Amino acid sequence: MNKARSSLAHCIVALCLMLTAALVQAQVVIDSVTGFVQGGAEVVKINLSQAMSTMPVGFSIQSPARIALDFPDVGSTLGRSNVDINQGNLKSVSVVQAGKRTRVVLNLKQYTPYKMQMQGKSLLVLLEPVGATAPLDAGAAASKVFAENQNRDTQPLRDVDFRRGEDGTGRVVVTLPNNQVGVDIRQQGQTLMVEFMKTSLPQGLRRRLDVTDFGTPVKTISTVEVGDRVRMTIEPQGLWSHSAYQTDDQFVVEVKIVKVDPSKLTQGIGYNGQKLSLNFQNIEVRSLLQVIADFTNFNVITSDSVNGTVTLRLQDVPWDQALDIILQSKGLGMRKTGNVLWIAPKDEINAKEKLDLESAATVQNLEPLRTQSFQMNYTKAAEVAVQLTASGSGGGTGPSAGSASSRLLSPRGSVISEARTNQLFVTDIPSKLEQVQQLIAKLDIPVRQVLIEARIVEASDTFGKSLGVKLGGADLRAQQGGTGGYALGGGNSVAFGTSYANAVASTGAGGTVDLTSNFVNFPVAGGATFAFSIFSAAANRFLNLEISALEADGKGKVISSPRVVTADQIKALIEQGTEFPYQVASSSGATAIAFRKASLKLEVTPQITPEGGIILELDVNKDTRGINTSAGYAIDTKHIKTQVLVENGGTVVVGGIFTEDQSDTVEKVPFLGDLPGVGNLFKRTSRSSEKREMLVFITPKVLSDKAAR
Repeated sequence: MNKARSSLAHCIVALCLMLTAALVQAQVVIDSVTGFVQGGAEVVKINLSQAMSTMPVGFSIQSPARIALDFPDVGSTLGRSNVDINQGNLKSVSVVQAGKRTRVVLNLKQYTPYKMQMQGKSLLVLLEPVGATAPLDAGAAASKVFAENQNRDTQPLRDVDFRRGEDGTGRVVVTLPNNQVGVDIRQQGQTLMVEFMKTSLPQGLRRRLDVTDFGTPVKTISTVEVGDRVRMTIEPQGLWSHSAYQTDDQFVVEVKIVKVDPSKLTQGIGYNGQKLSLNFQNIEVRSLLQVIADFTNFNVITSDSVNGTVTLRLQDVPWDQALDIILQSKGLGMRKTGNVLWIAPKDEINAKEKLDLESAATVQNLEPLRTQSFQMNYTKAAEVAVQLTASGSGGGTGPSAGSASSRLLSPRGSVISEARTNQLFVTDIPSKLEQVQQLIAKLDIPVRQVLIEARIVEASDTFGKSLGVKLGGADLRAQQGGTGGYALGGGNSVAFGTSYANAVASTGAGGTVDLTSNFVNFPVAGGATFAFSIFSAAANRFLNLEISALEADGKGKVISSPRVVTADQIKALIEQGTEFPYQVASSSGATAIAFRKASLKLEVTPQITPEGGIILELDVNKDTRGINTSAGYAIDTKHIKTQVLVENGGTVVVGGIFTEDQSDTVEKVPFLGDLPGVGNLFKRTSRSSEKREMLVFITPKVLSDKAAR
């Protein structure tokens, strides 16, 4: 029975080994890692089972000095995570596999730049000599190690962009021509150098980006073309850390702010100490702390009340995390001063700190006062004095709720502001004076200026068309004979005017008699006229027709452009217009003159955001004089009040009003005007259309210090 079980176990193990071998053959794996010196240069050779089509993504850090190479879709058959080299500047090589990705970390003694080159199935990493006065010449030293790459074809980068993350990180986003581009990233001093292999840089991307206004650790980004590659230089500020990753054809470099916490054992996010392994059974806590002190070169002071034993097994754990685990398991606390660690029970540490605070408060009440003057340059001394002595209400609504002072000065401190010289005179203990000086250094700074320009465009389009007629006639059958007309008895004669609208009879007395009548009288005032007459000689009758028509087309545009400069978060107002008088009657019957405004007004409050945009609180008025009434002139108003976010130098339409008036008018003779065709002789038609549109454009721009001056 036991033999059968043993045979089954051997079969299962063999099957697992066969499956593992099949998986290893299907995936590219790292077979070995070696280091050697050739041609005066240190070389790390990473042998792979198959040749890689793309270069690994690499980055380097200075403290501790490391070079990390990420191999996507690559496994490892080394069987160990650390390879000791101890040759030249290279201490060891760590190989860690996580899922389908393997990271190779070169642990250096001192930071140095590096270069990579594929040679068949092997990746060669060339380390530049430490302390070299000039960078290693790739054509001289690298040619001794690398086979010369004959493929010199390059592809252009598609885009270089910068974005701000939600947590204040700076992100440099580079759109690559494809996902096969090799990228080399390394830190040189306080700058990041990123090189894109076998690429070129279009003319539109050859620029230097100043991204200080985004409020991230990154100040500038410079991109240039060097030979057959593109080199990007990222200049951060302050304390920072970086990471890089690639998604398809986008390569992203993230730069984060590193907050310095003096109480932390190692700086950075999480635990960053050098890894160690601990395996002890019932070891005394004091002895274990001594082991960690020897490993970290920290000076450890252990309280006499620290005792007991602990059993632990930790494998490849950062030493600061291991120390934190030990302290938590035994209820201990730690305080760090420089490179000295004081370890004691938490109650003992709290009692010691409470005693120190009480002693400091006693010394503060007895410490002699000093007086120091501060010259204000950009802000008013009286405003700063109010902030130094400000107080706020404490929480709660009951009788016990009191006033909680938020003043920066001590209870014995005082401040005097002098308006003529704009100075502050502060009297307090030296530690408080130092805090006041730090506060004033942050408050007394020039405020950035913003230029806000508004363009109010009013356009009108009018069109009108009118058509009218006059229809009349005359009956002269009672008149007989005559020349040049028709002679009348007594030597009188009948003559007709040239307009065919009036036929007049001249009398001996020189008077005239209108012998015509208008059946239809719908003319168009001011229009062009066309007239004709139908005359019957046998019947002595006239029929007169006069057609008048008018068509009018007009376009108009009014542009108003108020602009104003103001400081950040300071309200500005600019206004221009006319005041019209009107009478106001009081309850006693007396009258007085009052005025109403018809003005163009721009009222705005800008706020500059950390990303470089501008938030605008806008109030825009455009009033004009309207019709004249018995009480005075009416005022036509157009008003917009809104809040909008605009990019620096951008233009946005904050609002608009569009109106259109159309009218069709027909005046006609009943029944006759409705007849088809002939009805047009018995009516007058007019059509009008008027369109009015108003748009408000806003363009804010942050002024530089030189432009503001």
